[in-house]
Amino acid sequence: MLGCAGGVTRPSSKVGQTPSYTASLPNSPVGPLSVVVRDGAVVKLDWAVVDGVSDLVSTEAIAQLAQYFAGERQVFDLPLAPQVSAFQLKFGAALRAIPFGETRTYGDLARDLGVPAQAIGQACGGNTIPIIIPCHRVLGATTLGGFSGAGGVEAKVQLLRHEGAASLLI
Repeated sequence: MLGCAGGVTRPSSKVGQTPSYTASLPNSPVGPLSVVVRDGAVVKLDWAVVDGVSDLVSTEAIAQLAQYFAGERQVFDLPLAPQVSAFQLKFGAALRAIPFGETRTYGDLARDLGVPAQAIGQACGGNTIPIIIPCHRVLGATTLGGFSGAGGVEAKVQLLRHEGAASLLI
């Protein structure tokens, strides 16, 4: 285990809960980011610097985020375990299938998954690992839609510009 900014010497956990590990990227283009890892898989991405103990997966997740923002990575290769419903897991797989620099509409995904577009919007809002599970690539038919990360739609626009999808915003 590697220590992070806070100098904590053991992983955080509650009685009966699996320990969690964190690592942070304090200066990303969309603000400070941290990942939380449990049982060897990323379970959450937060818009904050979180002090704690890192492990190999949390350190690798931050390295991959830094590569993404440096233009050196388009696909994340990390074990993911978002704590969400079965539908949201299926939805997350559909999001990860959207290529870097491309977008889909809520309606496109609703049609593909056989659910109402509102369910897609709710699933986007419930995404616990934004950027890595790229909900920013989902747009309304005539609007940007929302974004669950800190910074809201402005962060979404910044991520889409980073990916070269900004022409879709005009």
